[in-house]
Amino acid sequence: MIRREFFARSVHEVAAELIGATFLVDGVGGKIVELEAYHHEDPAAHGFRGRTARNASMFGPPGHAYVYRSYGVHWCVNFVCEAEGVADAVLIRALEPTQGLEEMRRRRGLEGERLLCAGPGRLCQALAIAGEHDGLPLDRPPFRLEPRTEPPEIARGPRIGITRAADLPWRYGLAGSRFLSRPLRPA
Repeated sequence: MIRREFFARSVHEVAAELIGATFLVDGVGGKIVELEAYHHEDPAAHGFRGRTARNASMFGPPGHAYVYRSYGVHWCVNFVCEAEGVADAVLIRALEPTQGLEEMRRRRGLEGERLLCAGPGRLCQALAIAGEHDGLPLDRPPFRLEPRTEPPEIARGPRIGITRAADLPWRYGLAGSRFLSRPLRPA
């Protein structure tokens, strides 16, 4: 199991090593195939302008969840990195669904697998992640993180859906995965 200490380092080191890891919530989830890194000096990061009630968990200790609602519609889950007081996190963008497929299909109202967890909002809906998960430690139930079993081929490219620092190649993905939220075009 991945422990909180794993997250107490550079957001980019953590991001690269999470590709291929397994992320479960109450036994439902799969292999992480896509994520984005957000650094405290990054103008696209929620913590860039300082601490607020909404982003307080991002400033908390590494190895905890930062869950927020995007545009008032979709929940998104991030893993807090670096050190307490430093707002660094990785946004989990997509999983290859492997466990609890029927539960994910029911939650998402879908038959297939490809779009169950392809995008941060879809992923949170499929795993039933919501505001009550904000600030929870990632190495305790309901979460479970298992390290990858072999090093994957990682592709990198620009992040999605942001206007500031959009050119930075801080989107990490499993090369060739059909479960990415969008094709990954290297920067």
